[in-house]
Amino acid sequence: MVNRNDCKNIWVFHHYATPPTMNGFTRPYNFAINMSTENYKTTIFAASYLHFSDINLIDDGRLFTVEEHSGVSFVFVKTPSSAKNTLARVKNMASYYRNLYSVTKKYFNQYGKPDLIIASSPHPLAMAAGIKISKRFKVPCICEVRDLWPEAIFAYGKTKENSLLGKLLISGEHWIYKNADAIIFLKEGDSDYLKDRNWTTKQGGDIELDKCHYINNGVNIEAFNKQIDENSLQDPDLMSGKFNVVYTGAVRPINNVGNILDTAKLLKEQRNIQFLIYGDGNQLAMLKKRVSDEGLTNVKMKGYVDKKFIPYVLSKSSVNILNYSQTKYNWSRGNSSNKLFEYMASGKPIISTVKMGYCPLKKYECGLSLERDTPDELAKAIMRIYDMPKESYSKMSQNAKNGAKHYDYKVLTKKLISVVEKLRQ
Repeated sequence: MVNRNDCKNIWVFHHYATPPTMNGFTRPYNFAINMSTENYKTTIFAASYLHFSDINLIDDGRLFTVEEHSGVSFVFVKTPSSAKNTLARVKNMASYYRNLYSVTKKYFNQYGKPDLIIASSPHPLAMAAGIKISKRFKVPCICEVRDLWPEAIFAYGKTKENSLLGKLLISGEHWIYKNADAIIFLKEGDSDYLKDRNWTTKQGGDIELDKCHYINNGVNIEAFNKQIDENSLQDPDLMSGKFNVVYTGAVRPINNVGNILDTAKLLKEQRNIQFLIYGDGNQLAMLKKRVSDEGLTNVKMKGYVDKKFIPYVLSKSSVNILNYSQTKYNWSRGNSSNKLFEYMASGKPIISTVKMGYCPLKKYECGLSLERDTPDELAKAIMRIYDMPKESYSKMSQNAKNGAKHYDYKVLTKKLISVVEKLRQ
């Protein structure tokens, strides 16, 4: 245990970070809460515009505002709305990057400098700022890589790898990995990407694999179970006694929720099976119309539900669906979505519509992965779970709950502290 008089100050740059009371990414908060017991004081620099809620916390001339949440300081940096279109999102990202320099300077003048900076990559500009600002304060910078930019952009067809923009993005990515004092990948196989690019020192490149670490997303199991007890959702479908096939998440093209409706159509004659879809997005109205037009009485489009109710919803499921497209992302390096670990914590079997590398469903024997993301394959997997002997179903459910313990933020925080302390030696 570190001496209480030797509190270490960590600054985290994460564009979409929020406390649990807001709608955003809570990974930095979960780490901060757990690190506080080891004498770390965490300050999180996030954007004032809450992308997932369409709310801006700054509507005046202030450059930033500070809020305290359970001992964790949030510095919300002024950014414009990103709701309108892609250009608005780019302006939002650029504004966060640009304003970080002024905000951190003012914050330093009032509170002193950090001992270390962690810069996370919902977009790479946060990591670029982290490296540059860390050099100003002469402290180490850890770059946390959520998704491999620009690989994800290439996969979604936003630009081509051999285009001028693609080459510039790859060059910027290489600069970040080279100049970071340590790199944390959120997927177990992401360090393979550096080898694919021939960037490692063993291949004649300039990036040491020894500075690369893996700390996936996870779940706060204690808080998850508490929310089940304290935030029950009055939804008769959850209590109907039917076999509940549950999906929670965004209802957008990338999530391919229409695939679930196609599956439900194949299983219409299975009167005891119903599909409950919780989430909002720009395809919700269209899919609701499909449900009505096609007479899919076994599908209930629930729309938006506050995330505090999600643990309760998942606890009442019979099987939870990870619904992705096999072709729009490179799943060979794994999956670190928050949803995956929440599904595991619920203690219910999981079906993934994609075959993942480093797959927790296979490792902990807590679910099924499809070879092809088709309605027919998904329907067969659902029936396989539905027809399971009670003992086999119970074992798979318990395996999910046991596996989730390895992804508890208390466990993950110990890994993060190990990386931090290595840099401070």
